[in-house]
Amino acid sequence: MSGSSPCIHSNLLLLVIFAGLTLINAEKKVYIVYFGGRPDDRQAAAQTQQDVLSKCDIVDTEESIVHSYTKSFNALAAKLSEDEAQKIAGMEEVVSVFPNRYHKLHTTKSWDFIGLPRTARRQLKQESNIIVGLLDTGITPQSESFADNGFGPPPAKWKGSCGRFANFSGCNNKLIGAKYFKLDGKPDPDDILSPVDVEGHGTHTASTVAGNIVKNANLFGLAKGTARGAVPSARVAMYKVCWVSTGCSDMDLLAGFEAAIADGVDVISISIGGFTFNYAEDIIAIGAFHAMKKGILTIASAGNDGPDESTIVNHAPWILTVGASGIDRSFRSKVVLGNGKTFLGSGLSAFDPKQKNYPLVSGADIPKTKADKENSRFCIEDSLDPTKVKGKLVYCELEEWGVESVVKGLGGIGAIVESTVFLDTPQIFMAPGTMINDTVGQAIDGYIHSTRTPSGVIQRTKEVKIPAPFVASFSSRGPNPVSQHILKPDVVAPGVDILASYTPLKSLTGLKGDTQFSKFTIMSGTSMACPHVSGVAAYVKSFHPKWSPAAIKSAITTTAKPMSRRVNKDGEFAYGAGQVNPLRALSPGLVYDMNETSYIQFLCHEGLSGKSIGAIVGSKSVNCSSLLPGHGNDALNYPTMQLSLKDKNETTVGVFRRTVTNVGPAQSVYKATIEAPQGVKITVTPTTLVFSPTVQARRFKVVVKAKPMASKKMVSGSLTWRSHRHIVRSPIVIYKP
Repeated sequence: MSGSSPCIHSNLLLLVIFAGLTLINAEKKVYIVYFGGRPDDRQAAAQTQQDVLSKCDIVDTEESIVHSYTKSFNALAAKLSEDEAQKIAGMEEVVSVFPNRYHKLHTTKSWDFIGLPRTARRQLKQESNIIVGLLDTGITPQSESFADNGFGPPPAKWKGSCGRFANFSGCNNKLIGAKYFKLDGKPDPDDILSPVDVEGHGTHTASTVAGNIVKNANLFGLAKGTARGAVPSARVAMYKVCWVSTGCSDMDLLAGFEAAIADGVDVISISIGGFTFNYAEDIIAIGAFHAMKKGILTIASAGNDGPDESTIVNHAPWILTVGASGIDRSFRSKVVLGNGKTFLGSGLSAFDPKQKNYPLVSGADIPKTKADKENSRFCIEDSLDPTKVKGKLVYCELEEWGVESVVKGLGGIGAIVESTVFLDTPQIFMAPGTMINDTVGQAIDGYIHSTRTPSGVIQRTKEVKIPAPFVASFSSRGPNPVSQHILKPDVVAPGVDILASYTPLKSLTGLKGDTQFSKFTIMSGTSMACPHVSGVAAYVKSFHPKWSPAAIKSAITTTAKPMSRRVNKDGEFAYGAGQVNPLRALSPGLVYDMNETSYIQFLCHEGLSGKSIGAIVGSKSVNCSSLLPGHGNDALNYPTMQLSLKDKNETTVGVFRRTVTNVGPAQSVYKATIEAPQGVKITVTPTTLVFSPTVQARRFKVVVKAKPMASKKMVSGSLTWRSHRHIVRSPIVIYKP
């Protein structure tokens, strides 16, 4: 554009999310300025970044620059006004500009439950060379889970570092790296500028992936056993990018990815939520793509917004997305009423009752004032009459967590909490407490109002056996809100009632007045499921160090244990290919492999512009017309298949072309087995795949013909390749949007 200013605004769409605030153009906010490509000359890249700011009349560039990324990315976090951001977005050197956003954080029996016992075979020498990088809330270096007894020096490939920080004793030969990123420079009154974990989340996830073998781990004597990670001999590197008060910002996440990639980790585990429908502005997707290019697989949590549909996050196809399932253990507390009736409630309460019964009241009946009556039934703070709470057990409906804290603070004994959600996710109580469903709640409320002297007691929590596996109610569901042909989540793993290491810097509940502290705690969430699969990925990599990220992902996906549609009505949109199966993943037989070009071709077929694709893959732009032609269904060699039906009242035909690579015996024969739901015809060509020492990869075609279905309906079938040694299963999902 000759004769034009280099800052003329282009037609590039700039998505700006300001959380409902109306801002004047002059107000400065942090933006990510993405240049694309991997800088060969870090100094030159930094100079280019400064030059871009100068061209747009940003005089004090050093004051504007929050952070310069020049190791794995060519990017910049800078304080800009909206006008300045728009101007920079139009410059030729710049691939994309988007505002810095904040993400939320999304367990010992679990390993035995999914089939990875302590006696499982291992490649200990290679396992000790595996480095798992976690982007999280930090870590507790003094935890037994990260002691380095028996560990030699870090692998020669390790380029990371670890210093001494506030409340942080330093690293060792197990915990070989620890860094923190708080690029806005603002102090967090509830956190510490250090890799130390104040929240407990990072310590929990890190010990689940690669924690040492620790005997007699328990919480209140519950879940007692040996705590361990999937790969106890592996090394851990923690990148603290999440903070108590602010969460996890884009600029800190990008810095964490950049450091982990440059340091030489083998697997990245990230139990953090994404929320954008645009891959080109999704920092986790961008960071994971760059990791993939370096041979690093990123495993991420699916989100905790279930059971609503299309709530899945971290859904880019180069990420292994993990939902949460339950194991065959839960925690129940018995509620005994004065009339002799008993009910089982959910939750963890360590308190033994000091007497047989306590007076029982309903929060709805004891408001502080008439105006507080609506809030008092939820036992919200400052809504209850203290004189009517003291010495009593209070029945409340769930509106906010921590009602037992409110009751205890007023001199009450504890709380019976009615809820219609999270009943499969026992909470820790800081005073006698338990959670019951609405049916039991109505029975208890009816009893309270049937006698002048209602009474009851909550007994100490006990461990009970339950049917499993099942998908947790909170685990986010598909369908994929962005890519109609990519099934998400990929798999599920234990994410309910997971015991793992914890921080001494936070009480078990974090509630005011809680004096309970422990080296271990029980947590639930897809945050807990994610490190289980990260650990399995590290375990597989220890046996197959040269496998690509896609090959490892395929091995985990196609060997997953199928789950019951009768138990989980959302089917594959809840559990993907099924429950992770660690030992079978070591020997999948066949893998659906992919490289960087495969993903770029997929993005082209998704309809992204060349510049948007460039923002993801790290180049100025991508010329989609130069890539090989293909169709939406087969633009990616994905190990699962999903067909979205057309709006018209006619049969929809989907064609999926796939290639499988033999990683089993050199001479193998696989035969296809098809399962098709009613109203759907599925065929595969050829029906037999023959591999020899000279033929290691075979192509096949799957044709799916589906009759019209009702809106929002999903049915599923499968394609299974079988040899005399291996079973390679791919779910096939048919969905009517």
